[in-house]
Amino acid sequence: MDYTVPAGTRIGHVHLKVSDIERALGFYQGLLGFEIMARYGTQAVFISAGGYHHHIGLNTWYSKGAGPAPKNSTGLFHTAILYPTRKDLAAVLKRLMDANYPFTGFADHGVSEALYLDDPDGNGVELYWDKPKEQWPFDKDGNLNMYTEHLDLESLLAEIGKS
Repeated sequence: MDYTVPAGTRIGHVHLKVSDIERALGFYQGLLGFEIMARYGTQAVFISAGGYHHHIGLNTWYSKGAGPAPKNSTGLFHTAILYPTRKDLAAVLKRLMDANYPFTGFADHGVSEALYLDDPDGNGVELYWDKPKEQWPFDKDGNLNMYTEHLDLESLLAEIGKS
């Protein structure tokens, strides 16, 4: 291989087709807390965390009023939203639980802890935080051994009460 992407490269944003902008905003802004940065009439909105120009774009250009994409087809599996701390992940978990929002799963991946759910259009969403790199599971040869195990939700929620 004669080229590798630079180490500082990041995924800048995801742009989702949704069937109803206001319904999607009810989830991404109302529940998850993203801020609206720009609106493009009634057909698109850009939202972000912390004032970035946009982390998520939502549009109805080709999808207004449409149903969800078929589960057994190609396309986006999920959008992964990285929280800065375990306490931040715990706070959004509690917020979603208080709203009785349905989850599709929970996992400890060794490198991260994750919550899984679908947005109102059936787009998969992963909410997670990365564990410190020194806690990641490496084997004796230095290979990363990610896994999927039970996530201790009680332990995660206990983060909310910590200073």
